[in-house]
Order: sequence, then C-alpha cells, then structure tokens
Amino acid sequence: MYRVVLIDDEPLIVEGLKKVVHWEEYHCTVAATAGDAERGAEVIRSLKPDILFTDIRMPGVDGLTMLAGLRSEFPDMQVTVLTGYRDFSYAQQAIRLGVARFLLKPSKMDEIKEALACMTARLDRDRRSGSSSGQEEEEETTETADREEKDTAGSFLVNRAIDYLEAHFAEKLTLQEVADACYVSQWHLSKLLNRYTKKSFYDLLNSCRVKKAKELLADPSLRIGDVGEMVGYVDTAHFARVFKKVTGMSANEYRNSL
Repeated sequence: MYRVVLIDDEPLIVEGLKKVVHWEEYHCTVAATAGDAERGAEVIRSLKPDILFTDIRMPGVDGLTMLAGLRSEFPDMQVTVLTGYRDFSYAQQAIRLGVARFLLKPSKMDEIKEALACMTARLDRDRRSGSSSGQEEEEETTETADREEKDTAGSFLVNRAIDYLEAHFAEKLTLQEVADACYVSQWHLSKLLNRYTKKSFYDLLNSCRVKKAKELLADPSLRIGDVGEMVGYVDTAHFARVFKKVTGMSANEYRNSL
C-alpha cells in the first residue's frame, strides 16, 4: 500500500479528500493529514509518504520554495498541488520543480482520480524490476527527467537560501533558521549549498557580511568596530579575522586603499 499525506489549511478539503476518494482502489492509504506547512513538514519527515496532495497557498507559506524543498529532500515522493491560485507562470514553475499534477480548486473528482492514477503508475514503474530493453530505455529517459527536476529544485532552493542570507546577514543567523525558511532540514540545505556553491553555510554568510562591510568602510565617519557590528559581528576581533580571510587584507588596509 502506498502511504498518502494530505496538507491543506481548509479542514473541509482535507476531510473531503480523505473520505470521498476510494484510496484502496489505487492501493493507497491516507497515513496522515496536516492543516499547515509546518505540521505537514513534520509529518512528511516522520512518515516519508509515497504520495502528497498539498495546497501551496497557505498563510505565511512561500509555496514554490516549499515545493522545491519537498522535491529536493524527498525526490521519490509524488506530489499533486491543489490550489485556488490561478497564475499560469506559477503553475509552470511548480511543474518544472517536479509536481505530478497542478489542480485548481475546486477540483473535480475525475481530476483527482487521474492525478492519483498518474502518481501510483509512476511509483509502480519505479518499483518494477526485470525490465525488458524497451522498458529500460523508457526508465532511463524517466530517470534523466527526474534528475533534471531534482537539479531544478536544488538550484531553486540554493538561490532562495542566498536571498535569505543577503536579507538577514546582519542578524544572529543560523543554518537552522535558513533551512526553516526553505522548508528543508538543515542537513539537506547544507548538502545543497556545498554541492551548488562549493561553500559552507558560514562561508556564504561571511561573504555576504564582508561584501556589505566593504560598502560601509567607504564612509570614514564609521569606526571599523561599528562596521563589524552593523554587519553582524559582535566581536571586533572576529570581524577583523573574517575580513582578512575573505579579502586578503585588513579592514583598515582596505579602507586606506579606497
């Protein structure tokens, strides 16, 4: 039996899907439901479901980033989006991130059944063994597409993480906080940052801070210690060490070179 998770902030939709769909006909069972993205993420990490039906326009949720996080961290999970958001470019991006179906609310039962049939067929295909040469060729093509979707999701997440760093670098920032903003575990985000940028989280954070510090050092009225504090370093000595490591010169040498 394939395990299914349903996520939507509208309880009627969750209960309706749970009761109306004949899940057993598709060899599925509803393992859990959630009413928000945070609880949904907890359920998914705990149960690792095969299939997910989810809304992506919930309060306080960056839907595309949530999708990218799910597709990157759980690439084998089949996802169908149920949403009232009628934007074609948004749907295109969701599909590029690897969702199986993008359904507009209120969704017709035939659409839900077709989405479920599509997702279970994909899961059946992935579980098959002893393929013929023709099937092997088809599966190779599908695996290539899956890798491309995973790469798209990973790249999308890394860009979102860097955007978050650039917006919040002056704060006491942690990898966990950025991972939460990207709807992935900190372990997975760390792996993605290393893969796509060849840098660690703290290397990227320091680069953002030093970049801003270089701009502030152009103002002679600001003391170097003040600049360090403004970009997130409470300890002036720590700021001095990081600045020299990143730029190859001290903050004072950099200021004198301007």
